[in-house]
Amino acid sequence: MRWDVSTLCLGLRDTAPIFFILTNTRALPPEAANAVTKEVCQNLKLALNTEAIEDFLVVSRSDSTLRGHYPIETDVIAQELGNFDAHFLVPAFFEGGRITRDSVHYLIIDGVPTPVSETEFAKDSVFGYRYSYLPKYVEEKTNGCIPEKSIERFLLADIRSDSQARLMKLTNNQCCVVDGEIQKDLDMFARDVLATASRGKKFLFRSAASILTALAALPPQKIAAEKMAVYVRQGSTGVIIVGSYVRNTNQQLEKLLQAEGLCGIEVDVSKLLNGENILKDLIELTLAMVYQAHAEGKTSVIYTSRRELTFPGVEARLEFGSQVSNVLTKIVRRLPHDIGFLISKGGITSNDILSKGLDLTSVQLLGQILAGCSVVITPDDHSTFPNLPIVLFPGNVGSSDALASVYQQLIKH
Repeated sequence: MRWDVSTLCLGLRDTAPIFFILTNTRALPPEAANAVTKEVCQNLKLALNTEAIEDFLVVSRSDSTLRGHYPIETDVIAQELGNFDAHFLVPAFFEGGRITRDSVHYLIIDGVPTPVSETEFAKDSVFGYRYSYLPKYVEEKTNGCIPEKSIERFLLADIRSDSQARLMKLTNNQCCVVDGEIQKDLDMFARDVLATASRGKKFLFRSAASILTALAALPPQKIAAEKMAVYVRQGSTGVIIVGSYVRNTNQQLEKLLQAEGLCGIEVDVSKLLNGENILKDLIELTLAMVYQAHAEGKTSVIYTSRRELTFPGVEARLEFGSQVSNVLTKIVRRLPHDIGFLISKGGITSNDILSKGLDLTSVQLLGQILAGCSVVITPDDHSTFPNLPIVLFPGNVGSSDALASVYQQLIKH
């Protein structure tokens, strides 16, 4: 959650084959995203030199159904860490129902592969786009600087055979888009990438999660998903925070609130439009209900109001998002200290809860409780919430009953 040189050195020295630097740039305007990414890269160069590490891969892991600061982040990484032979767009995220076939990115909705340009994500007020065909997407996002016809396409037939000879020919940060229908596809592609990188080629990735599984070759997690309840502190009462407002999250929230042992607490964020004066009242009211539910042995479900508001522009939309995040992080800081677990629903929400709400510098990943949903645990010397298990649940991951299922898993005795 920090990117000073000493913290990055901790990540590089860890025995894990992969570490994440959480910058939360998707919540920032373009200029700030550029500046943060540049600072991370400059500090990472210093950390790599300090640890005498020359063999590494860089992934811009910021894809959220093609929403994010592309090509800003990959451009900055290329400028600062430089001389890449190619950068690959690999948005397939199998746990999230997302595949790429013939360079077209699909989201599987009710069993039907749907081009992502036809989904709610393409209409995002900040990161909207018109194309599911990735070469056209790149051309659109780069304002024509990378023309559609200049892009190398790695199709299913290519990656299911052998891509090494082709990978060796890539130079000058060539833009490539990569298919993937199942994890084995990306496992094969990663094998060829790693073999080629060992022969001196330097690659950059812009991706969702699935290619990371292949590149890092992670071993099985120590505690199986169905047994994650062993990490719950002092019983089963916890807190669930839902910030994401995409349709999938709304459906999951509706199902969750039907479960027993819960207290739903809506935070009407539209009141924030009335000015800062309402902020304190909103927080105090929410916390009063949380403590009452906790005293009654119930898990609180704190969720932001579901109606999406309209704003005059991108800057205003991002600023309001920052205000909402500020409310949630202030609530997290003052939660009952003896809660058993925390579930955070939404990518930006989760990042802010870890870095701001819990003021964590770094955190260890324990594994996944559900495909696409990671579990982390706070350090045993945390001043307020030591050894607290936290489920990081992306907004667009899982079936309609997935959030309720994770809750049920954690309250198993």
